[in-house]
Amino acid sequence: MDLAIEWVMKFFGGVIFIYMAVVILAYSGMFLFAFLDLKRQRRLDRRELDDQFIDAFFSKPVSILVPAYNEEAGVVGSIHSLLNLNYPQTELLVIDDGSTDQTAEVVIRQFDMVPAEKPAESRLDTKRVLDVYRSRIHPNLWLIKKENGGKGDALNVGINFARYPYFCTIDGDSILDGNSLLRVMKPIMTSGGKVVAAGGNVRIVNGMAVDHGVVSDIRLSGRPLVVMQVVEYLRAFLMGRIALSKLNMVLIISGAFSVFSKKFAFEAGGYNTETIGEDMEMVVKIQRLIKDKKMDARVEFVPDPVCWTEAPQSLAVLRRQRRRWHQGLLESLWRHRGMTLNPKYGTVGLLSFPYFWLVECIGPLIELGGYVYVIAAFFMGGIYYEYAVLLLLLFILYGTVFSIGSVLLESWSMNVFPKRRDILRMMALSLTEVVWYKPLTLFWRVEGLVRSMFRIRSWGDMERVGATKGMSE
Repeated sequence: MDLAIEWVMKFFGGVIFIYMAVVILAYSGMFLFAFLDLKRQRRLDRRELDDQFIDAFFSKPVSILVPAYNEEAGVVGSIHSLLNLNYPQTELLVIDDGSTDQTAEVVIRQFDMVPAEKPAESRLDTKRVLDVYRSRIHPNLWLIKKENGGKGDALNVGINFARYPYFCTIDGDSILDGNSLLRVMKPIMTSGGKVVAAGGNVRIVNGMAVDHGVVSDIRLSGRPLVVMQVVEYLRAFLMGRIALSKLNMVLIISGAFSVFSKKFAFEAGGYNTETIGEDMEMVVKIQRLIKDKKMDARVEFVPDPVCWTEAPQSLAVLRRQRRRWHQGLLESLWRHRGMTLNPKYGTVGLLSFPYFWLVECIGPLIELGGYVYVIAAFFMGGIYYEYAVLLLLLFILYGTVFSIGSVLLESWSMNVFPKRRDILRMMALSLTEVVWYKPLTLFWRVEGLVRSMFRIRSWGDMERVGATKGMSE
């Protein structure tokens, strides 16, 4: 029996060590890519570039789609931010997806809206549209009321009604910086249309002062749970997505802020209404379309434009969010599993899909097993004690070091959080990540895997506290 236990411990210890070594190497490469790209961008005068290209954006007008379900707490602030965008030609479509609260009534009252008619295509099948309204204050602002069908269905309605060749998707609880749309559209314009989808950087607005859709005072939330999400977003967006974008391997651009070619969205069949992660599913379908038809096109992530979004402030809501995200990830990977290691799909099939399967999808199960292994090894003593210490050091390197590195990278390149005490707080909390935050999120993501296996599909109730209205916590 002792020999069997020893063999099991050595085997699983070896698997976890190999996995951690691969992940650390991958993240180190991503960090280097991000550093070199941000170093190049740091030399540029972004405002001068905005002014230089603004006339050219008249040739690429954008329809902004805001799917909203029970968003009365923050939808007005989000709309104000979009009306204040520095972009020459847009239309703004708010799609009320059968809300059970006062979302539609608040929008109608706040923006003096009246019933109107708007031409629409019927290329994407959707739930029934009930009413269309237009603002008398802002003629480019529309409200479309429809039967409830989910976020993907609401976006498909928006695409059908969109007048312009490009559409931008924004969550109903999110707000944009004034030049964000200019900057996320820049690669589309400068590439001559070869970039068919682009996503921007997403930051957390909780704790900041917001006045009529404008972030007027950038400060860090006082809640440790929110601060850890800020650090997590920095690591995911500044490290992972910059590197994947440079290698044309992007599989995810956040649905909170992304731009697509309407032509490609139609060809891909629009948003899938049967998946939980409709944003990833759309990107994967477009990547598949590009490779299947051998098109000279790509998907990019743009680190400079910023979208501010509300983050969960309680463990219960964060658990539902992370569980749902992981279910959506697994659904998309499984639906398109034939792309994995398939040379037909280039780097997307040979590198991106294996990375997402191993690190993003199955990784939480291995890492959570690593925590169990460390605890068991400490109790067993002897050589296993040394194994546990070594594995714990790898966890610290993988989690804490890269988190602190991302905070420093943000401070050096983007400087969204200008106050030194905020940077120090993020770094200090990063030191505690492996003790409490990481195990929790790993467990919730494993829950998402289990729920996917048993086909338990639900969004869960994502309570909004109205952070885009200027919460102080």
